[in-house]
Amino acid sequence: MFKKLMKGLFVLCAALMLNNPAQAFYTDMNESHWAYQSIKFLTEVGVVVGYPDGTYKPDIPVTRAEFASMAIKALGQEDASVTQDIHFSDIKPDFWAYDIIKKAVYFDLIPDAKDEQFRPYDPVTRAEAISIAVNALTTQQISEQKAQEILEKSYEDYTQIPAWFLIAAGKAQLLDMVIVMPGNEGKMEADRPANRAEVAAILYKMMQEAKLNPNAKLAESMQKRTAEGYIVDNVRVQGSIGIIPAGAIFPIQMETVVGSQISNVTDIYTAKVPKNIVTKDKYLLIEQGSDLKGQVKHVQRAKLFRQNGELIIKNELLVTPKDQAVMLYGVATIAPDKIGFWRKLFKGAKVLTMPEQIVNIRLLGPLKIDLTNGYIYE
Repeated sequence: MFKKLMKGLFVLCAALMLNNPAQAFYTDMNESHWAYQSIKFLTEVGVVVGYPDGTYKPDIPVTRAEFASMAIKALGQEDASVTQDIHFSDIKPDFWAYDIIKKAVYFDLIPDAKDEQFRPYDPVTRAEAISIAVNALTTQQISEQKAQEILEKSYEDYTQIPAWFLIAAGKAQLLDMVIVMPGNEGKMEADRPANRAEVAAILYKMMQEAKLNPNAKLAESMQKRTAEGYIVDNVRVQGSIGIIPAGAIFPIQMETVVGSQISNVTDIYTAKVPKNIVTKDKYLLIEQGSDLKGQVKHVQRAKLFRQNGELIIKNELLVTPKDQAVMLYGVATIAPDKIGFWRKLFKGAKVLTMPEQIVNIRLLGPLKIDLTNGYIYE
């Protein structure tokens, strides 16, 4: 009974996802906001949260302690074990972000200067936020002169960029990591407090770059998951990102009975991933047990002397064991197995899939996956 109830909930949630347009995450934002996609993504992965009244408040500042916490979460290091202590005079072990700040120092996001203040309640400036994002990466070394040459081409206030931030700003510009709000074009505004929208956009950029070129300590910590399973060829691996190309084929295990004589177009089916889907190097792409859902898209009835049966199903949704639901489009053509001489001659072979039957599905578009945690990018 419980399994039937859960299956019903899965189908209901899937149908709602497929039939409703994307809804705004927060009551004070919509999809036209310049940082909406970054905020949406970071909300989905638990890096940022809204307020109890359902708002995000994109224009208010973020404290330095809050930003350190967001950065560590964005890099997936909130559970990292760090024994190295820190020496800020205004941070004590009972402070709520003490362990987070320890991690930020350990992973070289923030320098630890003995007896200096961390200023946890001060708003994080744009320069500080961008600098931390750059520190998460392995980057090409540039000189102060080169950084200035880069920045003076794009920012009218480049002479006001603090000396300590100059090289980091130049690197950020080269990596397209400098976030400028609409209406503020041509301004770095290095010392202005970063608001919650800017912070989200900076962290999103950092996450993307860190997947490809993390700094040395992060690279050691961001290990790819491995497993045995069904190998998909031609997967492209870039840093910690795996991309399954369109046209790739992998098996799914049907849970719904569909057949050429009993199914109709738009009938819904559910299935599971029967074994781990992995790269040739055994990096885990899609976990065994992930749920799938789709619809019957074409039915050809079996008719004696005229035609054999055939079904085409289109997958539309995947739900991982971590409860991430994403659109996954793929098709499978189901035809009669091993048609003998008489069926070839007289036609009429029927198609019927039973629970646990394996069907091969072909992806209609590429699938981008974080190999360190299994997160699937839409």
